[in-house]
Amino acid sequence: MRISSKGRYALVSMIYMARRFDSKGFITVASISERFGISKIYLEQVFALLKKGGLVISTKGSQGGYQISRSPSEITAYDILFSVENTLFEDAEDTVAKSAPAYEKAINNLIFVNLDTIVRQTLCGITLKDLVDETDRNDEQSLMYYI
Repeated sequence: MRISSKGRYALVSMIYMARRFDSKGFITVASISERFGISKIYLEQVFALLKKGGLVISTKGSQGGYQISRSPSEITAYDILFSVENTLFEDAEDTVAKSAPAYEKAINNLIFVNLDTIVRQTLCGITLKDLVDETDRNDEQSLMYYI
């Protein structure tokens, strides 16, 4: 499975905003762009898809920006990727359906259906809160203490 940069940027942005969820403030695309070195124009496209998917809300003005629409424990990795990845869960294209339907059914039933199910279950089992917690654990490991 290959996740595009759009999907990866969506995940990073959502984790970043979820880490600041309790502050109830709005976060600008520009600040996320600067923090992670992501093109602001490209990130705006990602946020348009996240908003369309109901995962973020926005407000305009000097205090404007985006914030996640609900608690990090209620948003899954599946929700995020599904909102920005057009082809992630498309059905596999038929390869020999007309000339060898039994082969096609075997491949679909034993490989592609199972893969889709496992990927979907895995992504649905990972919440944005889980991603925040893992990010926090990794940040703690990279801290250096001086005496």
